Amino acid sequence: MRTADVITSATRNAFRSKLRTTLTVLSLFVGAFTLTLTTALGTGVNDYVSKQVDSISTGDVLVVFPAASTDTTDGPNPYDPDQRQQSSTPNPLGSGVLLDDDDLDEIAAVDGVDRVDPVRPIAVDWVAPSGGSDDERFELEVNPTSSIGRSDLVAGDQLDQASDTAQIVLPEDYVDALGFADADAAIGETVELGYRDATQADLSIDVEIVGIARTSLLATGAGMNQAPTDAIADAQSIPGQPDVYIIAVAFLGGTGPGGEVTPDDVDAVKQQLADVELTGMTVEDQLGVIQTVINGIIGVLSAFSVIALLAASFGIVNTLLMSVQERTREIGLMKAMGMSNGKVFSLFSLEAVVIGFLGSAIGALAAIGLGTGIASALSAGPLADLPGLTILLFDPVNVIAVILVIMLVAFLSGVLPARRAARQDPIDSLRYE
Repeated sequence: MRTADVITSATRNAFRSKLRTTLTVLSLFVGAFTLTLTTALGTGVNDYVSKQVDSISTGDVLVVFPAASTDTTDGPNPYDPDQRQQSSTPNPLGSGVLLDDDDLDEIAAVDGVDRVDPVRPIAVDWVAPSGGSDDERFELEVNPTSSIGRSDLVAGDQLDQASDTAQIVLPEDYVDALGFADADAAIGETVELGYRDATQADLSIDVEIVGIARTSLLATGAGMNQAPTDAIADAQSIPGQPDVYIIAVAFLGGTGPGGEVTPDDVDAVKQQLADVELTGMTVEDQLGVIQTVINGIIGVLSAFSVIALLAASFGIVNTLLMSVQERTREIGLMKAMGMSNGKVFSLFSLEAVVIGFLGSAIGALAAIGLGTGIASALSAGPLADLPGLTILLFDPVNVIAVILVIMLVAFLSGVLPARRAARQDPIDSLRYE
């Protein structure tokens, strides 16, 4: 029997018992469906993270904050007058401990650090059109890490940290609220920020809108350059108290071509910071934390699909063992007519592969159809504030890989029945009743 005849016979024999084959295919369908969806989820998240890194990372800055404490002693810690000051508000990145001027000096002394800009804790109460009424005020959150990289801009330019002009990059959803026709119309306009000083007196400052930013995983809230940040921080600092900072931004100098910052440069600076109990993180590091958590969730979901595939593999074994038993005399006849053990083994192995292909292909196609609809609905609804995120991204390479993996599982499941068929004695098989 030629190879083409073996494939044709295997395909036809797979449907001898339609109900049994259908149930086996459905069991594989569940695993393929789940695995395709979880793979698409991982691809979508990783693609979005990569886009975020490309859009907001400059690659040459580190956010620096005190390293997390590793003290494991029971009970309260002894008082240490030299310890860093605790923050009264949560640190968005660090351990709730503030930096001081000595820390800034240590950061600046690190080889590879060109400049250090401290981020002072500030609180802005509201934003309003310049000269607007109380009814036109809106709450505003300022992103303390706005100087670490670029904003994902809809319109305008990036912040100029060296400028003496007070600048702000507003989130896109403030455009309509503040009465601007569109994002482009807001560029160059002035808005008023309200805040309270150390005596709780109400103050305000005018800032120029230089950019309108999309919402992203990191770039939440508004970004401001150093000029308004320093003015507000000075007003809110308590006289007589030492200067403290929630984080610091270290600008690196590179050893690569043209002064480019290389990964080795970043790692070297991180190690030197660790030696003085400080932690440095890039944009990639921060997004990597989010990515790790999501990948862990995806891994758990994928484990369920693997369990479903294992259960389905027992179904394939059962289906083919019953087929071998029912076709014992047929196997004996084929071997008596000269079919080799290898051909018999191939015939039954291919039956398993056909079943695996049907289950995986149908499951993958169903996942693509349903997942595409779900992704579109989420992008227009709950995930509308994260433009560019396709929560389920079906990469053809990944889909084909899922199908091939399930076909391999099916083939391995069919090895035992196929070996049993190949090793049967033709005389005994022909006598089988």
